Amino acid sequence: MRGQCYTVITKLNKEVLEFNRVIYFRKRENLSQINLAKKVGVSRQTINMIENDKYNPSLKLCKNIAKALNTDLNKLFWSD
Repeated sequence: MRGQCYTVITKLNKEVLEFNRVIYFRKRENLSQINLAKKVGVSRQTINMIENDKYNPSLKLCKNIAKALNTDLNKLFWSD
């Protein structure tokens, strides 16, 4: 398993759309990158880099993001 964000695949109108899970859960909670960043105590750029799979967050930050997004680490960061 990787500690990085994975891709969620959703079928919509027979098209397969890929979403980064952090983006998916952030949008589900109606949060902007800046609002999520403020909730977890990092910069908006850090959230952006996580969403673009350019930054591997610490376990502590992963836990804080999961809590802020009302989900758990498994759903947010690991694939089945």
